Amino acid sequence: MTSRPAARPGGRSARVQHSVHEAVRALLDEKGRDGLTVPLVAARAGVTPSTVYRRWGDLQELLGDVAVERLRPEGEPADLGGLREDLEHWAVAFLEEMSSEAGRQYIRDALAGDPDGGNAGRCSAYAVEQIETLLARAGRRGEAAPALDVVLDHVVAPMMYRILFRPGLLDPQYARDLVLTVFYRFMPLP
Repeated sequence: MTSRPAARPGGRSARVQHSVHEAVRALLDEKGRDGLTVPLVAARAGVTPSTVYRRWGDLQELLGDVAVERLRPEGEPADLGGLREDLEHWAVAFLEEMSSEAGRQYIRDALAGDPDGGNAGRCSAYAVEQIETLLARAGRRGEAAPALDVVLDHVVAPMMYRILFRPGLLDPQYARDLVLTVFYRFMPLP
C-alpha cells in the first residue's frame, strides 16, 4: 500500500481524526480487538466506512495511528534539578508505560500498522524530543551532558529490546542502571 499524504492539521480532517480515534478507543474498551471492524468504527464516529478506508487504508493502519497518538507524551519531562535525576525519572516512567500490557499493545499496533515506517519514526521522535528537552535543560544549568545518540543507544534501545523481546526482565532499577552506565561510561570525569 502506498503512503497517503498527511492530512491537514485543522478543520474537518482534524475533527474526523479525533472522532475516529475516540470511536476506536471506546470500541476497544467495549468489544475488544476481535470485535472491532471498520464499519463499527465508522458508525460510532459518524463517518462512512469509505472515509476510514480512504484516510487509513485498513483497520491495522488505523490501529497503528491510534497507538502512535496514545504513545505521545502528554507534557515535558519532570525537572528534578539535575540531569541524572531527570533522566532516571524519565527512563523509569518510559519503561513502566511502555512495558505495561497496554503499552506493549500500542507498540505492536504502531509497528504492525506501519507499511512505510512513519509510525516508528513518529514514536522515535517523541522519545528524541523528550531527551533533547532534558539535555537542553542540563545545558542551561551548566551541566555536562552526553550526546543524544548515546542516550538513545544506551538507555532507550535496550529498554525497547527488553520490552519487545524479554518483558519478564523489567523493573525500575533496570532503567536506573542504564542511565548510570551512560554517566559512568560516556561522561567526563569531574
